[in-house]
Amino acid sequence: MDCDFCGSKATVFLTQLVEGEMKKLCLCEKCATEKGVTDPTGFSLADEVSGGSKVAAPGQLVAATPVEQGPECPNCGFTFAKFQQVGRLGCSICYDTFRDDIVRRLKGMHKGMTHAGRVPEGLMAAYEREQRLGRLNERLAEAITSENYEEAAGLRDEINEIEAAEVVES
Repeated sequence: MDCDFCGSKATVFLTQLVEGEMKKLCLCEKCATEKGVTDPTGFSLADEVSGGSKVAAPGQLVAATPVEQGPECPNCGFTFAKFQQVGRLGCSICYDTFRDDIVRRLKGMHKGMTHAGRVPEGLMAAYEREQRLGRLNERLAEAITSENYEEAAGLRDEINEIEAAEVVES
């Protein structure tokens, strides 16, 4: 493949969704460096594809475009608009701050929010065991609350058997 700007052999390939449409850009090493591809805040594929390049020639300064204001992360001050521009979140607190926006975007990109594929061998048995222990512990708490001590003793014994079998398997 050739560089979209100078025709040299392309070594950097960028793909980005721009307004719901996939855009691709091929660059040689020199053009990638000049266009600021390695700087996540200095390059936007959307700007390059649409022809509205905001990338300056080396040594020139370009006025930054104002980022849309919105809710900010209380920890780092990052906004969701900045995330959309840069493609990364500022800190771990951003995940909680922008949870609704992130989930909305994920739902649009993927078929679902839970794994529905194959599970590694042995993992499913451990998962089912944990689920069963959880249900038994809930029933034990209910039995104790309702002062049904005979049922509670039976549930306690069943829980102990499952936990003992887990220790033996390990």
